[in-house]
Amino acid sequence: MKYFLTALHAEGLKIRKSKVIWITMAAFTIAPLMAGFFMFVLKSPELAKNSGLLGAKAQIAGEASWPSYLSLHAQIISVGGILIFGFITSWIFGREYADKTAKDLLALPYSRSIIVVAKFIAAFITNFILSAYIVSLGLLIGLIIGLPQWSSTILTQGLYVLVIVTILTIALCTPVAFFASYSGGYLAPLGFVIFTLVLSQIIAAAGFGNYFPWSIPAIYSGITEGESAIGWNSLFIIFVTSLVGFFSTLYWWLFTDQH
Repeated sequence: MKYFLTALHAEGLKIRKSKVIWITMAAFTIAPLMAGFFMFVLKSPELAKNSGLLGAKAQIAGEASWPSYLSLHAQIISVGGILIFGFITSWIFGREYADKTAKDLLALPYSRSIIVVAKFIAAFITNFILSAYIVSLGLLIGLIIGLPQWSSTILTQGLYVLVIVTILTIALCTPVAFFASYSGGYLAPLGFVIFTLVLSQIIAAAGFGNYFPWSIPAIYSGITEGESAIGWNSLFIIFVTSLVGFFSTLYWWLFTDQH
C-alpha cells in the first residue's frame, strides 16, 4: 500500500504541474460557454430571430429550460469526453515514452502493476474532476442566465445522468492506455480516439449504437431523440471493453520487453 500511495502521489504531481492538463481544461471550458450561449439565444426569441442561422443552430439544444440544459451537458460529455478524456489518458501513459522516462519507472523497486493501477486511478480522478468542473461552470452559467423549470428533482435527475455518462465515458479510456503503451507515444492512441468518435456517430445513426461501446454513453445522455435507455447488455459491453483495455495495458507493462 505504501508503494501504491507513493506512485499515485507521483502521478498526481506530474498531472498538477503539467501545462497540458490546464490547457485541456481551458479548451474544454468552451463547451459550457457555448451551451450557455445557446440557452441565452433560445431564451430571447427576438435575439434568436435576428441572429438567423445561429438561432437555427441553437434550436438543436432544445428549449431554454434546466432539463434541456442539463441534458445538453450530458451530451457534451458523452461525445466531447471521448476526445478529451481519451487525450488525457493517452498523455498520462504515453508521456513516459515521449519523455524517455519509462525505463526509469520500470527500474523502481516495486511491481509494474502498481505503476499501471496508479496511472489508471490518476486518469480516472483527473477526468472526473474535469467533468465536475465543466458541470459546475455550466450550472453557474445557467443560474446567471436565469433558466426556467429549476427544481431540486430536476437537478438531482440531471446530475445523476451526468455522473453515469461521465463514468461510462471514462471507463472506455482503458484501450487508449493500451495503445499509448503499445505504440510508445501519443499518435496511435489519439488516432484510435478519433476513429472511435467518428465510428460511434455512424453506428448510432445506423441504429446499432447499443452494441458499440463508444456510442452507448451518448445514447444514455439522450443525444438520440426518443432514446435514452440502455439495457444491461450495453453496460456489460462497456464493462468488458474496459476490462480488456485494462488487462491489455497491464500485460504490456508486466511481460513485454521494454527496450
